[in-house]
Amino acid sequence: MSHPPLSGPPQLRIEGTRATLQLQRPAHHNRIEADDLPQLQSQLAAVEANPALRVLILTGSGDASFCSGYNLATLTELGTDTDMATSTTSTAAATLDGVIDQLEHLRLPTICALNGSVYGGGTDLALACDFRIGVEGSRLVMPATRIGLHYYANGMRRYVERLGVANAKRLFLLGEPVPAQELLAMGYLTALVPPAQLQASVDALAERLAGNPPTVTQDMKHHLNALASGHFDAAAITRDHRKSLASTDLREGLQAMREKRPPKFTGG
Repeated sequence: MSHPPLSGPPQLRIEGTRATLQLQRPAHHNRIEADDLPQLQSQLAAVEANPALRVLILTGSGDASFCSGYNLATLTELGTDTDMATSTTSTAAATLDGVIDQLEHLRLPTICALNGSVYGGGTDLALACDFRIGVEGSRLVMPATRIGLHYYANGMRRYVERLGVANAKRLFLLGEPVPAQELLAMGYLTALVPPAQLQASVDALAERLAGNPPTVTQDMKHHLNALASGHFDAAAITRDHRKSLASTDLREGLQAMREKRPPKFTGG
């Protein structure tokens, strides 16, 4: 976004309550290499463990592509190793789908700033975020079926949960380029802006999310994801609802509303 594009593994920046994770291979459409996976895994774990953080922004370098997914030249190598081909086997090996699952279940709200077009596994990486802001003139291409690749389970689940089965079939089975305006209409994009406005739009959304009460925001994100998957815990939702009724953040929010001032939430 505002930082000059580099070339190499993903970089994590921490600025106050905000974390920014940036893919940095613009010459290769910010594709993800095998060596990037353990680093992404560690970076997401560091974000998860940092109590000061309130929001994560995921973006790419340059102005052509957000991400082209996993390096296609190495895909056939995965088929010879079951532990590397799926995210449900060896926990010692970082996998693309495992990293994307980790992103999906991050406690913080997440924003994907799609600085350009998105392809293949990059489409699922963005879909795992809570919000996606795209730029006009970009497009999505999911070529899996066209190249003979059956997609992994949780990636298909995310597509169906978030976009509906009709849109999932269109994107997976046809594999045709879909322009940004249609991605907005189907719900893949939360917002669509001119490229020059991407940074300001992401900043505004990040500030709004970071200003919310962290405990309630993170608990509600967790339960909304569970509700979407059909495996929610009603008793746990009720417990968190009752916990919020006794919280200092609720008292602060009500007081701030009465005094017509911005609230100062602490997570209590």
